Amino acid sequence: MRGNKVVVAMSGGVDSSVAASLLMDRGFDVTGITMNLFSLPEELCRSEELRSCCGRKAVEDAHRVAIHLGIPHFVVDLRREFETAVIADFVREYGRGRTPNPCIRCNERIKFRLFLERARRLGADLIATGHYAKVARDPSGSRYLLKKGKDRAKDQSYFLYRLSQAQLARVLMPVGDFTKTEVREMARRRGLPVAEKPESQETCFAPLGDYPAFLAGRDPRAFRPGPIKDLAGRILGEHKGIGNYTIGQRRGLGISAPRPFYVVAIDAPRNAVIIGDERDLCRKRLQASDVRLIAGVRIEEPVMVKAKIRYKHRGAKALVIPVSGRRVRVEFERPQRAITPGQSVVFYQRDVVVGGAIIDRSLD
Repeated sequence: MRGNKVVVAMSGGVDSSVAASLLMDRGFDVTGITMNLFSLPEELCRSEELRSCCGRKAVEDAHRVAIHLGIPHFVVDLRREFETAVIADFVREYGRGRTPNPCIRCNERIKFRLFLERARRLGADLIATGHYAKVARDPSGSRYLLKKGKDRAKDQSYFLYRLSQAQLARVLMPVGDFTKTEVREMARRRGLPVAEKPESQETCFAPLGDYPAFLAGRDPRAFRPGPIKDLAGRILGEHKGIGNYTIGQRRGLGISAPRPFYVVAIDAPRNAVIIGDERDLCRKRLQASDVRLIAGVRIEEPVMVKAKIRYKHRGAKALVIPVSGRRVRVEFERPQRAITPGQSVVFYQRDVVVGGAIIDRSLD
């Protein structure tokens, strides 16, 4: 055991609750902490339809679980830090015509950095989360590996590729060894009060997934009308702001045509949305920057991987080629649909996360 005291990030959901219970079974001294990241309106906080991990109801559920388990529970206010590190970045990226993944940013800057600092103040040796992923040592014992969780349908390793060796050395992910069905059943057997609670699906700061409504109040410039153009530059209509669109989108274009059109690019400097046929969405190459590698090594020559260009992407065979600095070019064996700037491309070798990068653009 790497240390006896562990602080569990308790979101009020079934996964983190079972994680805390499993660690108690293993003899750890467990404390629960719930992070207050964003303040939702009171009527939404208590809504049974809101499937978010933030808000007052999440705190109450986590506290009920802590009482049931007989462990200390605290709430830490990280709203200011979350605003600066996650929300500001999210708004800025959409204003650039990109589609960021706020969960990746939150994991990097908040859950595995600031949360770890708070845990240290409590004298904890380790932190734990309810992520469906695994942390293991490589055969030589010289480094930590991030691996896919047992439940491939729920695997969350994609969101964690930016973690460092120092962070992985202090992280436990107990539910990564189980399927969601098994976790639910353990929660029932243990009598946890959240055993039947639906899993969170919405981004915490955008209730019910309404990104445009959230963005409109933060950056009105992203909602200035502008031209909708085809790939030849012809103006086919007018959009209501680039903040309403992402690559691959079909609905909401307001274009009357005998065949469907899709968003294939967003030209933020010209405030234009570019549309084309579905085949125009398929590209074999992309360029990405801000490369992060789990093992802390550099890619100095082409490497074969399976690459995921978004969370729900199944992954595809690809060659990762170093370009310069922290940039790479990714060449897929077959064309991939809707490669989206701002999203992350994450590299795998079998079930091990090699690393990943932020997509800058697709290439012909």
